[in-house]
This record gives sequence, C-alpha cells and structure tokens, in this order.
Amino acid sequence: MPLLQASEICVIGGGPAGLSAAIALSQAGYDVAVIDCATPPIDKACGEGLMPNSTEVLGRLGISIPPETGFRFRGVRFSDARSSVSADFPNGMGVGLRRTTLHSLLIRRAQELGVKVAWGVKDVRLASGGITIGREFLPCKLIVAADGQNSPLRRQGGLQNAAFERRRYGFRRHYRIAPWSSYMELHWGPKCQIYITPVAADEVCVASISRHPAVRLDSALTFFPELCSRLNGAPIVSSEMGALSVSRVLRRVYKDSLVLIGDASGSIDAVTGDGMGVAFKQSLELSKAMQAGDLQRYQLRHIRLNRRPRAMSALMLMLDKHPSFQKKALISLARHPAAFASLLGVHVGGQPVSGLLSWDLLHVCRAFLAA
Repeated sequence: MPLLQASEICVIGGGPAGLSAAIALSQAGYDVAVIDCATPPIDKACGEGLMPNSTEVLGRLGISIPPETGFRFRGVRFSDARSSVSADFPNGMGVGLRRTTLHSLLIRRAQELGVKVAWGVKDVRLASGGITIGREFLPCKLIVAADGQNSPLRRQGGLQNAAFERRRYGFRRHYRIAPWSSYMELHWGPKCQIYITPVAADEVCVASISRHPAVRLDSALTFFPELCSRLNGAPIVSSEMGALSVSRVLRRVYKDSLVLIGDASGSIDAVTGDGMGVAFKQSLELSKAMQAGDLQRYQLRHIRLNRRPRAMSALMLMLDKHPSFQKKALISLARHPAAFASLLGVHVGGQPVSGLLSWDLLHVCRAFLAA
C-alpha cells in the first residue's frame, strides 16, 4: 500500500543498494522511506559471495552476519583445465550466503532504525517536489533511485546517458553438497566462467557468466568435467535464475533532487564479485554528501569508488575475451602465487594499488612472455 505520510528522503527500490542507502541515511538522522514494487523475499541471480571489505562496510551500517549464517571462506581460487592458483584474503574472511538471507538482515536493520518500508507499490514516478504513486502525491526533499540497472527513474530524470556499456549473461542455482574447498572458486573456460561459492555447510551456489546468451548453466558445466563429476548426484535445491551482468558507466549520477545508487547508477561486471560491496560503500558516501549539503561530493566519490573494481574487471574480461592470453596468464600466476595474492589484496582493498609494483608481478610478466 502507498505510504500515507511524507518522508524527508524516499528511496525507490528495496534491494541491497536501496536498503543500505536507507540505513546509512537513517543513521545520519534523516527520515527515510523505502518503496519497492516487489514483496520479500526478493531474490536475484548473483554469485552470493561477500568479500571482506564488503562485510566491513556492513558492520559500519550496523549489520553483522551471525556465525551460524552462511559460510566463511578464506580467499579465492582461479582454475582452468591446466592450472590452479589460490590466495587468502589479507584483510579477513569472506562470507557466502543466500541473497535472500542478506536481504532479510538488511530489512531487519532498516526496521530497527525506524525506516518506513512499503512493499508491492507500483507506478512510482518523479514529480515536482516529490513522487507520485498512482494518483497520490508524496512530498520529499530527495529521491534516491535504487531501482536497478533498467531504472525507470533514471530514465525519467534524464540521467540515462552512458559513456560506456557492455553486457554479459549470468545464471545461478544451488546444490545440496558440502563445500569441497575453503575458497570461492572461479573456473575459467573457453566460453564462460563458473563461480562456486559455499553458502552453507551443506550447500554451494553455482553461477555461470558468459558473453553468449545461449550458454545456460547446464551447457556451461559441460566445459568443466571435474565440476560436473563433483556435482553429479547432488540434489538441486533452487531453480535456475538468470540475470544480465552489465558494465555501465554513466556520465552523471545525480540531478536536482534525484540521486542514483547501486546498479541504477552504473554497474561493474559480475566477474569481480564486488557489486554489492560497491553499493554499500556508495551508501555511506551518499550519507556523507547529504550531511555536507553537497551532492557533487557524492558524484566525485562515486567515480573514485568505481576505479579499482573497474580496473580489475577490465583485466579479468581481457582473460575472458582472449582464451590464449587466459591460459598463459593462469600458468604464470600458478608459478608465482605471491603475484596472485598481490592482485587479490589490491582487489579487496587489503593493500594499495602500489602493491602491484612488485617483483612477483615482474616475474609473472616474464613467465607470461616465455609461455
């Protein structure tokens, strides 16, 4: 049902990005309402792994993941048919957990802070001084569009102009099987990648991502016979769910009283595993910008927040686009695991970008040229 009372800030979209924005703004003392056309539990195809830097930001939002919830993993492993290399996170443990479980934790925290939430509300549009819900006008000072990568509010507000865009296709389902590794695994194949994320003591999330829309999960798994052998006979406990993985850079993320956040504000390819973490950080930066009365600050911080994951995404997508480069790179990294650890440390913010300027990576470059 539509909200009956005005709020200082209206967040349109009750996914992780919208709820984290509402939480951060509410912690800063703002009166916030969240409106979404869906009803919980809201699910979405994703890899379901949170890096240590993501859980750290969740902690700043007042959200802790109970020890009995999800599965703690120590790092990341890259593999293909010939090579394998792994590294531990330098800044804590990652957590794999169902998207719906994370959503419930965010809803609970928002409710603790007194955020007003309305589910199943459709036909939301921008209006002068607020929004309309059907024929009802709701005044508010700021509208935060967290309504996803196809954001209708972004289009209504004239912020849809993109400087760059690229699409890939992802599919996900869950298997009832004990995790065989303490790492989140990324398996590289000729036409796709497959993520294996432990999300419970007896369950793994299996997600594929590809440039080819016809490569669904079952066809993707045929490129990975070892994975097929492991999963053979394991009960499937969720339906296959698909989603677009969009790399998009927008020219602006705010205009007048409209601010974009999460995928509505541009997005990073899912291969980085850092989409939700970036959205959580954006939430804190939006709150700081609001307190400073300067949304241009949010624009600038938004650009800075995306630099590191975009750079890592570009590097990994180069491996996807050039299979021969992919094989050579993984052979080189497997021979020099310290270089892989440096790359992972930079990716999760556990060490500065200057950490890439190391002898380890120089050795990798030499090994790559010799391969």
